[in-house]
Amino acid sequence: MLSIRLKPALERRLSRLARQTGLTKTFYATNLIELDIEELEDRYIEQSHLENRSYRYTTAYDASQRGLHDRVRRGCR
Repeated sequence: MLSIRLKPALERRLSRLARQTGLTKTFYATNLIELDIEELEDRYIEQSHLENRSYRYTTAYDASQRGLHDRVRRGCR
């Protein structure tokens, strides 16, 4: 269960969209989260790691996390 507060203008837009399409506000909120969760995880987890200076990462580790491990191993840029 998730409960969120929206700015009034955003709430009106979402309500209007739901009313005009016959779908629920929950449908649209869930859809938006599902579409963007991976990007948000990448952005905020990486930011969290960068802010925690106790972590030490090598170029190979960073590349492997980004799916670039083979390119680093071959020396490609």
